[in-house]
Amino acid sequence: MSSGKQWKPDLSKPWVREAKYWVKVDNGKVRCLLCYKRCPISDGGFGACGVRYNSGGKLYTLVYGLLTAANLDPIEKKPLMHFRPGTHVFSISTAGCNFMCMFCQNWTISQSRRHEIFGEYIPPERLVEIAKTDRADGMSYTYNEPTIFYEYMLDVAKLAKREGLFNTMVTNGYMTTEAIDELAPYLDAATVDFKGGGNKDFYRKYMGVHDPTPIFDTLVEMKRKGVFLEITNLVVPKYGDSVEDISKLARWVVENLGPETPFHLLRFYPHFKLTDVPPTPVELLEKLAKVAKGEGLHYVYIGNVPGHPLEHTYCPNCGSLVVRRFGFDIIEWRLDTNNRCPKCGFKLNIVGSYSKRAGLFI
Repeated sequence: MSSGKQWKPDLSKPWVREAKYWVKVDNGKVRCLLCYKRCPISDGGFGACGVRYNSGGKLYTLVYGLLTAANLDPIEKKPLMHFRPGTHVFSISTAGCNFMCMFCQNWTISQSRRHEIFGEYIPPERLVEIAKTDRADGMSYTYNEPTIFYEYMLDVAKLAKREGLFNTMVTNGYMTTEAIDELAPYLDAATVDFKGGGNKDFYRKYMGVHDPTPIFDTLVEMKRKGVFLEITNLVVPKYGDSVEDISKLARWVVENLGPETPFHLLRFYPHFKLTDVPPTPVELLEKLAKVAKGEGLHYVYIGNVPGHPLEHTYCPNCGSLVVRRFGFDIIEWRLDTNNRCPKCGFKLNIVGSYSKRAGLFI
């Protein structure tokens, strides 16, 4: 990692805390063990995320509660279609990320590192209080990669649980199993984002990630710990739209997470450094959706295309339309309170039962 000695953070600030998951190595270096990059960091240097800093042989996080965004979102925006659909989550982020995606839509925060770190400090207790005041049903750690603000996420998640809120995260899946083990008792659901079908060359060239293989270990561990999972994959035309890669990814999900795992194919729009590529053709998304369904997945969605028929949920048994959506809004809910299809009685893999009449979960 670069030494970064041209700028030294003020360690007395309330958003600077000793980090979790690291060990000392030789000559004042430390090794961060939070994500699978496992960065070796010299004294005065930063990890790849740009927000974890070695001072005197001790690793610090520079973004504890230093928030760049805080919004009340529909849970479908994450996207989580099968976990507590219709609820709202208080969504937060910081600066920084352990990936360097050339197409990141939130690059102004995710690629802000070192001296460019910014945000407003909000202690965990105050954040949960705000979420409850806004009548949130749960929390979501999102927008940038929540792994890099792990210490804050963990503390907030514990408080949120105590106050009756559920916890979700949107993640690139590069958190180590050690960190997952501590977080899992407080984490209810996660959206794990793939890009380019999980292709290794795509991750190396366009995302600054040497090997995406550990993401699969993360998924298996989360599943084992009882975290509800939904999978997304961003389809980037020309560079990350391989039928073979989508087929392989869908098959892995079926075999390791189960065919009932919701799978989202997301439309790409040009952002950041990848602006020479047009939006993903809808026809391509439809073709890849058929491929994913052909591998045995029960619930395949197309995202970022409001009004598309594959925004809706269909019964895997009889094919009936059971949840109608437009964008992030539920327009019609036909399942009973046990999430069974009204036509054939099949029980869908959905957590929470939505009452159309009251608009509340029961």
